[in-house]
Amino acid sequence: MLNYIWAALMLLSILCAALTGRMEALSGAILSGAADAVTLAVSMAGMLCLWTGLLHIAEEGGVTAALSRALSPVTRRLFPGLPPQSPALRAVCSNLTANVLGLGNAATPLGIAAMRELQKVSATPYEADRRMVFFVVLNTASVQLLPTMTGALRAQWGSRSPFDIVPAVWLASAGSLAVGLFTAWLLERRR
Repeated sequence: MLNYIWAALMLLSILCAALTGRMEALSGAILSGAADAVTLAVSMAGMLCLWTGLLHIAEEGGVTAALSRALSPVTRRLFPGLPPQSPALRAVCSNLTANVLGLGNAATPLGIAAMRELQKVSATPYEADRRMVFFVVLNTASVQLLPTMTGALRAQWGSRSPFDIVPAVWLASAGSLAVGLFTAWLLERRR
């Protein structure tokens, strides 16, 4: 479906440019947009490699295990029945660590791994159980203490203080997490 929407937007742009006699401006925008996309992808790849490597080092160094212990009062309530040293809980904590550091792109593969581990311990592996739903809410809310990728993008585009958005990110993260968890809890109770 999304492919059709993108195709329609491109065709509409070409049609509008042709009807208004601005095909040259459209061509220039396409070429500059492609160059900007490559520059953005390369700069984000560098940041992503750095933080993914640091996350791997943190996991090997026991930081994820320490975080798992620190988060255990919360994770015991959100993911009941998971032993503290289970691969599923470690995967969930790795994903939460990536999200807390603002590494959404690095959190995605960790989130997929966590969902696979949660699926392995689920009584109904092909149907989302309570733990899977609450994990999706946590992952989607993406609680960030340090919005690294957003700060890097703001710095790349010339922001003088790329991390001045931190208080707004904290409020948005806390708000989306609270609403998401409350809604999941409410829908679970109705069931």
